[in-house]
Amino acid sequence: MTDDHTHVQEFFGARAAGWDARFPDDGPAYAAGVAALGLRHADAVLDAGCGTARALPALREAVGPAGTVVGADLTPQMLDAAARAGRDRAGALLLADVARLPLRTGALDAVFAAGLIAHLPQPAENLRELARVVRPGGRLALFHPIGRAALAARQGRMVSDDDLRAEPRLGPLLSVAGWRLVSYADEDARFLALAVRQD
Repeated sequence: MTDDHTHVQEFFGARAAGWDARFPDDGPAYAAGVAALGLRHADAVLDAGCGTARALPALREAVGPAGTVVGADLTPQMLDAAARAGRDRAGALLLADVARLPLRTGALDAVFAAGLIAHLPQPAENLRELARVVRPGGRLALFHPIGRAALAARQGRMVSDDDLRAEPRLGPLLSVAGWRLVSYADEDARFLALAVRQD
């Protein structure tokens, strides 16, 4: 795959206006995913591939007013929908490719990434870029508000061990990208893999 994100932008751009209405019950799962990240007061956190920024209010609550919250997405329509929903009050919205973030090395304490990994054109390199912007010991949460089997059923396909989110594939992938997988949960109600940035 290349870094040409035209397909991703077209797919999400066409669905941005009605995205939140399609998934109205995801709020508690997002809040639980953010809580598992273990953020502290005044931390700096990125919501990578934030879409309509549904995680930003929970991220802001976790880091408090002294913290830094940034939502980055490469689809302008998604960021527009996030702003219309008022989520820009919880953090800065940044039109950016997570494969080339305009952030300095080690600037963040954590990254939250909901539904992102399946859309990364070069997963190892792209996860390495997320590691670059996180301090050593910082955390990464790869999240989805439903588990792999439920998502596969929704998409009309079978769950597969070829999926990047399958634990036997994800652990080594994270390792080569500078992360260490520390916990893994794949349940009907959510998918959540937590990793720590290696020194």
